[in-house]
Formats: sequence, C-alpha cells, structure tokens
Amino acid sequence: MQAAILPVSAGWSWVQQGYRLFRRQPVPLFFWSLVTSFLITVSYIIPLFGQMALIAGTPVLTFISLSACKNVAAGRTMLLHMWLEPLRDRETRKRLLVLGMAYLLTCLAGGFLATLPFLGDLMASINPDGALDEAAIYSAMRGPLLTFGLMYLLISALFWHAPALIGWHNIRLGQALFFSMVACWRNKWAFLAYGITWAAIFIGVQFLGSALTGIGMPAGVAQMLMTPVNIAVAAVLYCSFYPAYISIFGQPLTESDPQQP
Repeated sequence: MQAAILPVSAGWSWVQQGYRLFRRQPVPLFFWSLVTSFLITVSYIIPLFGQMALIAGTPVLTFISLSACKNVAAGRTMLLHMWLEPLRDRETRKRLLVLGMAYLLTCLAGGFLATLPFLGDLMASINPDGALDEAAIYSAMRGPLLTFGLMYLLISALFWHAPALIGWHNIRLGQALFFSMVACWRNKWAFLAYGITWAAIFIGVQFLGSALTGIGMPAGVAQMLMTPVNIAVAAVLYCSFYPAYISIFGQPLTESDPQQP
C-alpha cells in the first residue's frame, strides 16, 4: 500500500474533520466515548490485569471507532446493533486479538527495557528494612518514565494504523506494522502538529476545570460539569482517527459499500 505524504497542516485538519464528524451524529459518538471511558475506569479497578486487558483490547476498540466514523461519514445513522458489526467476521476478530496481544507484549517489553538501565536507582530507593522511600522512588522513576515515553512514540507509530489495515484490508500483522510505521514517518510533521493540537486542547480543558473551582464553584459541581465535556472531547479525539487514516491511505471499501462500476 502507498501512504500519502501530507503537509504539516494536515494534523490540524484531522482535528477539525473529527469535530465535524462528531457534530453529524453527536449522540451515538458521545455514547461510544462514554462506553470507552467506563471500560478505562473498570480497568483501573482491577489492578494490573485490568490495565493489561485494556491494552490488549485497544486495537479492537480502535477498529470499532473507525468503523463507526466510516458509517457516519457515509451518512448512515449509527444504531445500537451496528457497533459490533465490524467484529462479525471471525478472521477479523482473530487478527485484531492477535494484534492486541502483540501490542501488549510490545508495551511490556518497552517498559522492561526502559526500566533496566535504572534498576540500581530503583533498588536504592528501598530502605534496608524493606520500606519504600517515596521521595527516592519518585525521583528514580523519572528516568524510566521518560525513556518509556520516548520508546512509546515508536510503539505508537507501529500500531497507529494497524487496526484499520488489518480489519479493512486483511493485511498480515507484520505488513500492517511496517505500513503503519512508514506512514507515520512520512507524515511525522503532520502527526507532530496533531499531537501538539490535542495537547493544547486537553490543557485548555484542564484549565477550564481549574478556573471553575478558582471562582468559588464547589469541586464536586465543577467535576460534574466537566465530566460530559471531557467525554465529548474524547469523542472528537476518537473521530479524528478516521480522517487521519483516509487522508493517508484513502477511503476503505468494504463489503457493505456499493461497488464501483
């Protein structure tokens, strides 16, 4: 597959197009963002295994989001039964689950490699009596977290487009990872603009929440008001994945689409 090379302004355009997609059908897309937020919350209730399950399930959730956006872009109203239609095909489910396991193992390997050089500092933060020195361990964790953050940029590039490539084009795992990496590298400046834009949006949302409490609003009321705002912003983020994909790889054609003459 050939990945298009886009200008840096494409990163901002993806956010705009994601917002326009959300405006076309805000209720079902808000619902999906709410479901995703609920799954994230549940994953943190179950220590370790919950987070691992969430990471492994990320490609499936991503493909569901992309397929929903594809329907919205085509003018089809998203009904409840349509959300799981992308997973009807057994082979697609299998490939996405394998992709999820590969994503989980890659993240675990990245975490291990990021921690290994700083293992001595981490061990030194444990007192002789076995108690943890919180100040020391926070200081020792900076190196591993920064290293993993840099490594995760590479991991993200590998897996960013892989769910769509596997789900819509039946591309093998290795090829999907390769094509995703090449596409992200070719459009690195557009993705940089995309990341900066979303960072600014999330900082702005957090600033709004702080401003509400700063003017004297009770924290509970401010949180209640900001919760739907955060869910809506997350929904726009999920919607922006679709224009990022089609602008690079083109409009996907699936069995449910009319065939071109």
